[in-house]
Amino acid sequence: MYRFIRIAIILLAVPVQLYPQNIDIRILRSVYSPEIKASDDFFRFISNSDTYVVLGVPVTMAVIGAVRHDRNALRNSLVLLGSAGLNEIITEALKYTINRDRPFITYPDIVKKADAGSPSFPSGHTSSAFSMAVSVSLANPEWYIIAPSFAYAGTVAWSRMHLGVHYPSDVLAGALIGAGSAYVTYRVNKILFGKRRNI
Repeated sequence: MYRFIRIAIILLAVPVQLYPQNIDIRILRSVYSPEIKASDDFFRFISNSDTYVVLGVPVTMAVIGAVRHDRNALRNSLVLLGSAGLNEIITEALKYTINRDRPFITYPDIVKKADAGSPSFPSGHTSSAFSMAVSVSLANPEWYIIAPSFAYAGTVAWSRMHLGVHYPSDVLAGALIGAGSAYVTYRVNKILFGKRRNI
């Protein structure tokens, strides 16, 4: 699994460094519009909600677990936080190692519609959203949990392109890193605590 993640990141990072004007910018321009749109506020809200959702879900699980004396819920909340932590370390390390400029810095026709300060690759909002979505889905493999979790993560990913602050490859890499972090944390927990339905 670690080898797969490493290869996937390399395959994504090499085109980013070698072909700065590739299909990435063409796809971004098809998603992004420099005009002010009614949907801008919605996508800014979704984008800004990411941190609150990613931290709020495990905290809520921990509170529920404490109130109900449910050790599974408490452990699941810790696994979600562990996944978020691992994801953050990998994402930040890659951002400053690859150090890719944001699209609005490279292309004058792209005007950012949201705050964005760190390097572009990979998308931190996307990686954290997918880390949460995969972790929650592995803990509760029911469609009514999986569907909204991935719908939310996908909307966060789309919002980063819609707002002009990330390339599609940033978003794709973020989704892979987030999902990979969640899966690795899930596997480690199963090794430590044995096989159960929940994480």
